[in-house]
Amino acid sequence: MPPVSTPKERLAELVSTLAVVHGRVTLASGREADYYVDMRRATLHHEAAPLIGHLLLDRLEEEGFGPDDIDAVGGLTMGADPVAAAMLHAAASRGLELDAFVVRKAAKEHGMGRQVEGPDVAGRRVVALDDTSTTGGSVLTAVEALRAAGAEVVACAVVVDRDTGAREAVAETGLPYIWILDTEDLGLPATR
Repeated sequence: MPPVSTPKERLAELVSTLAVVHGRVTLASGREADYYVDMRRATLHHEAAPLIGHLLLDRLEEEGFGPDDIDAVGGLTMGADPVAAAMLHAAASRGLELDAFVVRKAAKEHGMGRQVEGPDVAGRRVVALDDTSTTGGSVLTAVEALRAAGAEVVACAVVVDRDTGAREAVAETGLPYIWILDTEDLGLPATR
């Protein structure tokens, strides 16, 4: 492997080393693959998490979503949680205000009965996140919950796109779909 020269290359190296597990697995989408990208091994890692936060902020800005265009980030628990926290901290280190939130799979049946936890998202511009995406199902479930909570969803973003249909599924909704790494960056085959 050539020497690492950019933050994206370093993140790809970390994800490849920490998170890619080879062997036959069934993905959340129900599809089978010869490898699994266990992103929690990277999103909760002391070096990878800050890179993820900064690189996703940079990617969003490259796609036209600067600090004044986004109020909060988050997605379906649990994959999106550390990604949102990394972005919140990266933004704060840049002197930017960016909140994070968590989307439950279903609204709580006690307490406030909320499906979206954290600062209120109603009327705010948000980005729906996930750590990795195969079909786009998780991030689109988050989009539905966020819209029901009154948020204006402006984009979807993931750390790793498996190049297996998520891009197309999100595109059908009219939302921009942004990622840092794909299977080519990780030297992996797409599992269409």
